[in-house]
Amino acid sequence: MHQRQGLKLALLLIISFILVLNVSCSKKTVAVETGMDSTGQEGSAESHALGSPAVEDVDRQTAAVDVSDNSELVLLANIFFEFDKATLTPEARETLTNNGKWLRTNSDVEITIEGHCDERGTNGYNLALGDRRAENVKTFLMDLGVDESRLNTISYGEERPLDRGHGEAAWAKNRRAHFFIR
Repeated sequence: MHQRQGLKLALLLIISFILVLNVSCSKKTVAVETGMDSTGQEGSAESHALGSPAVEDVDRQTAAVDVSDNSELVLLANIFFEFDKATLTPEARETLTNNGKWLRTNSDVEITIEGHCDERGTNGYNLALGDRRAENVKTFLMDLGVDESRLNTISYGEERPLDRGHGEAAWAKNRRAHFFIR
């Protein structure tokens, strides 16, 4: 089952990367992509100039940033968590290591780490769990050498689901930490 989820995530990241490649601009741009929603319809794609406020109700799968005039494109992949846990899985650590390498190389980029949960549990519990998830990601990135002043955290609990479905497949997508480039 984990292999299947890994393959789905890899395919989604490849598709997101291809879609993001179509976005070109000479200024710094953040693009966010979404996959299929629970109804099987394609999600929306949004682009924001760095420093612009985030759209409040957009579902985000992967953050991408065009950081140079030669259109260098970087994907900061979501980190996914097990049910009712804030600990980092081996897959999450590998993804975070890649994200951390890029962040160390691009020391002018600041990010917000968003902690998210599935719909199970109370709002208060999920906000606290989302906070623990975001803080654990922040700590891991700091241990990799990313300066704490560049990392902000926020918890959205269950309020911004990636998949609005009501089963394990949807819940697994919603238990995540997402990176928003500020």
